[in-house]
Amino acid sequence: MDEGTIGTERLLLTPLGAGDADELVGVLADPGLHEFIGGRPATLEELRARFAAMTAGSGSPDELWRNWVVRRRADGQAVGTVQATLSRRQRGWSAEVAWVVGLAHQGQGYAAEAARALVGWLAERDVGEVVAHIHPGHAASARVAERAGLQPTDDRVDGEVVWRGVTGG
Repeated sequence: MDEGTIGTERLLLTPLGAGDADELVGVLADPGLHEFIGGRPATLEELRARFAAMTAGSGSPDELWRNWVVRRRADGQAVGTVQATLSRRQRGWSAEVAWVVGLAHQGQGYAAEAARALVGWLAERDVGEVVAHIHPGHAASARVAERAGLQPTDDRVDGEVVWRGVTGG
Protein backbone atom coordinates (compact mmCIF):
# COMPACT_ATOMS: atom_id res chain seq x y z
CA MET A 1 0.00 0.00 0.00
CA ASP A 2 2.35 2.68 -1.25
CA GLU A 3 1.66 6.24 -0.22
CA GLY A 4 1.89 8.17 -3.44
CA THR A 5 0.75 11.76 -3.64
CA ILE A 6 -2.85 12.55 -2.74
CA GLY A 7 -4.36 15.64 -4.34
CA THR A 8 -7.26 17.86 -3.36
CA GLU A 9 -8.49 21.16 -4.72
CA ARG A 10 -6.06 23.21 -2.63
CA LEU A 11 -3.59 20.66 -1.25
CA LEU A 12 -1.06 18.04 -2.17
CA LEU A 13 -0.28 15.36 0.38
CA THR A 14 3.24 14.20 -0.46
CA PRO A 15 4.96 11.18 1.10
CA LEU A 16 6.98 12.20 4.15
CA GLY A 17 10.75 11.76 4.08
CA ALA A 18 13.44 12.33 6.69
CA GLY A 19 14.55 15.43 4.75
CA ASP A 20 11.17 17.07 5.30
CA ALA A 21 12.17 17.78 8.90
CA ASP A 22 14.14 20.84 7.80
CA GLU A 23 11.00 22.45 6.39
CA LEU A 24 8.52 21.18 8.97
CA VAL A 25 10.48 22.06 12.11
CA GLY A 26 9.25 25.65 11.84
CA VAL A 27 5.67 24.64 11.01
CA LEU A 28 5.54 22.36 14.06
CA ALA A 29 7.54 24.61 16.42
CA ASP A 30 4.69 26.34 18.24
CA PRO A 31 4.16 24.99 21.78
CA GLY A 32 0.43 25.62 21.30
CA LEU A 33 0.28 22.54 19.08
CA HIS A 34 0.94 20.46 22.20
CA GLU A 35 -1.91 21.87 24.28
CA PHE A 36 -4.00 18.72 23.90
CA ILE A 37 -1.35 16.09 23.18
CA GLY A 38 1.28 17.08 25.71
CA GLY A 39 4.99 17.25 25.24
CA ARG A 40 6.92 19.98 23.49
CA PRO A 41 7.98 20.81 19.94
CA ALA A 42 10.76 18.59 18.63
CA THR A 43 14.16 20.01 17.80
CA LEU A 44 15.41 19.66 14.24
CA GLU A 45 17.57 16.69 15.21
CA GLU A 46 14.67 15.00 17.03
CA LEU A 47 12.35 15.59 14.09
CA ARG A 48 14.91 14.20 11.61
CA ALA A 49 15.27 11.06 13.75
CA ARG A 50 11.49 10.71 14.15
CA PHE A 51 10.88 11.11 10.41
CA ALA A 52 13.65 8.62 9.58
CA ALA A 53 12.03 6.07 11.90
CA MET A 54 8.58 6.76 10.48
CA THR A 55 9.89 6.35 6.94
CA ALA A 56 11.58 3.05 7.86
CA GLY A 57 8.21 1.67 9.00
CA SER A 58 7.13 -0.67 11.73
CA GLY A 59 8.97 -3.73 10.42
CA SER A 60 5.78 -5.80 10.66
CA PRO A 61 3.86 -6.86 7.54
CA ASP A 62 0.67 -6.55 9.62
CA GLU A 63 1.29 -2.89 10.48
CA LEU A 64 2.05 -0.21 7.91
CA TRP A 65 2.96 3.41 8.63
CA ARG A 66 1.92 5.93 6.01
CA ASN A 67 2.79 9.59 6.44
CA TRP A 68 2.36 12.66 4.27
CA VAL A 69 3.36 16.30 4.30
CA VAL A 70 0.34 18.56 3.70
CA ARG A 71 1.34 21.20 1.14
CA ARG A 72 -0.58 24.04 -0.45
CA ARG A 73 -0.88 23.53 -4.20
CA ALA A 74 -0.53 27.26 -4.84
CA ASP A 75 3.02 27.58 -3.53
CA GLY A 76 4.12 24.13 -2.32
CA GLN A 77 4.49 25.37 1.26
CA ALA A 78 4.17 22.74 3.97
CA VAL A 79 1.34 23.49 6.39
CA GLY A 80 1.27 20.23 8.37
CA THR A 81 1.18 16.45 8.24
CA VAL A 82 -1.29 13.57 8.16
CA GLN A 83 -0.64 9.97 9.02
CA ALA A 84 -2.28 6.57 9.00
CA THR A 85 -1.19 3.50 10.92
CA LEU A 86 -2.71 0.55 9.11
CA SER A 87 -3.26 -2.74 10.93
CA ARG A 88 -4.19 -6.02 9.31
CA ARG A 89 -7.19 -7.55 11.08
CA GLN A 90 -9.04 -10.83 10.52
CA ARG A 91 -11.49 -9.01 8.25
CA GLY A 92 -9.04 -6.78 6.40
CA TRP A 93 -7.27 -3.54 7.21
CA SER A 94 -8.13 -0.82 9.72
CA ALA A 95 -6.38 2.52 10.18
CA GLU A 96 -5.69 4.97 12.96
CA VAL A 97 -5.33 8.45 11.53
CA ALA A 98 -3.99 11.74 12.83
CA TRP A 99 -3.39 15.23 11.51
CA VAL A 100 -1.56 18.34 12.57
CA VAL A 101 -1.57 21.75 10.93
CA GLY A 102 0.77 24.50 12.08
CA LEU A 103 -0.89 27.26 14.09
CA ALA A 104 -0.10 29.85 11.41
CA HIS A 105 -2.15 27.80 8.92
CA GLN A 106 -5.11 26.83 11.10
CA GLY A 107 -8.64 28.10 10.55
CA GLN A 108 -8.39 27.78 6.76
CA GLY A 109 -9.88 24.29 6.40
CA TYR A 110 -6.58 22.59 5.55
CA ALA A 111 -6.86 19.93 8.26
CA ALA A 112 -10.40 18.94 7.25
CA GLU A 113 -9.51 18.89 3.55
CA ALA A 114 -6.42 16.76 4.20
CA ALA A 115 -8.25 14.40 6.59
CA ARG A 116 -11.10 13.89 4.08
CA ALA A 117 -8.55 13.13 1.37
CA LEU A 118 -6.75 10.66 3.63
CA VAL A 119 -9.96 8.84 4.55
CA GLY A 120 -10.88 8.71 0.85
CA TRP A 121 -7.45 7.29 0.00
CA LEU A 122 -7.94 4.61 2.67
CA ALA A 123 -11.41 3.75 1.36
CA GLU A 124 -10.01 3.30 -2.16
CA ARG A 125 -7.61 0.74 -0.70
CA ASP A 126 -10.37 -1.24 1.02
CA VAL A 127 -9.49 -0.14 4.54
CA GLY A 128 -12.73 -0.97 6.34
CA GLU A 129 -12.47 1.08 9.52
CA VAL A 130 -10.83 4.43 10.25
CA VAL A 131 -10.24 5.59 13.83
CA ALA A 132 -8.95 8.82 15.35
CA HIS A 133 -8.28 9.59 19.03
CA ILE A 134 -9.21 13.16 19.98
CA HIS A 135 -8.89 14.99 23.28
CA PRO A 136 -12.42 15.74 24.54
CA GLY A 137 -11.60 19.45 24.82
CA HIS A 138 -10.20 19.81 21.30
CA ALA A 139 -13.27 21.12 19.46
CA ALA A 140 -11.36 22.03 16.29
CA SER A 141 -9.98 18.51 15.89
CA ALA A 142 -13.43 17.06 16.57
CA ARG A 143 -14.80 19.21 13.69
CA VAL A 144 -12.02 17.89 11.44
CA ALA A 145 -12.93 14.30 12.34
CA GLU A 146 -16.59 14.97 11.66
CA ARG A 147 -15.82 16.55 8.28
CA ALA A 148 -13.73 13.49 7.45
CA GLY A 149 -16.77 11.27 8.05
CA LEU A 150 -15.89 10.00 11.52
CA GLN A 151 -18.31 9.85 14.44
CA PRO A 152 -17.56 10.03 18.16
CA THR A 153 -18.04 6.88 20.21
CA ASP A 154 -18.37 6.25 23.93
CA ASP A 155 -14.93 4.60 23.87
CA ARG A 156 -11.91 6.31 25.43
CA VAL A 157 -8.20 5.62 25.04
CA ASP A 158 -5.87 7.44 27.42
CA GLY A 159 -8.68 9.92 28.09
CA GLU A 160 -9.24 10.69 24.41
CA VAL A 161 -12.52 10.13 22.58
CA VAL A 162 -12.38 7.41 19.93
CA TRP A 163 -13.90 8.58 16.64
CA ARG A 164 -14.79 5.90 14.07
CA GLY A 165 -15.77 5.73 10.46
CA VAL A 166 -16.55 2.79 8.23
CA THR A 167 -15.38 3.14 4.65
CA GLY A 168 -16.99 -0.01 3.34
CA GLY A 169 -13.67 -1.77 2.65
